[in-house]
Amino acid sequence: MEGTELIAFNIIATVGTARSSYINAIDEAAEGNFEKAEELIKEGQEAFTQGHDAHAQLLVKTAQGEAVTMDLLLTHAEDQLMSAEAFGILAERFVTLYKKLAK
Repeated sequence: MEGTELIAFNIIATVGTARSSYINAIDEAAEGNFEKAEELIKEGQEAFTQGHDAHAQLLVKTAQGEAVTMDLLLTHAEDQLMSAEAFGILAERFVTLYKKLAK
């Protein structure tokens, strides 16, 4: 498998884990389990960072003049990265909202 494909799969796997953690954090907050929700957000952020770092590898390749082919796999990886980032932002806001509602 080519280097770019491995990076794309790494992005997909890590940000998929992040997105799942963020969704689970919202579910835990809805049940009033705020400590668990915060833990899941932190886990999500750690996984997202791994995906973001893999994405940065592609940016470095491009900056160094290496051709990075934008194919369906890489497009999917980019889409998943952006989706996970949005879920992370929303998860943090939902947890905050659920905390306020619990008071």
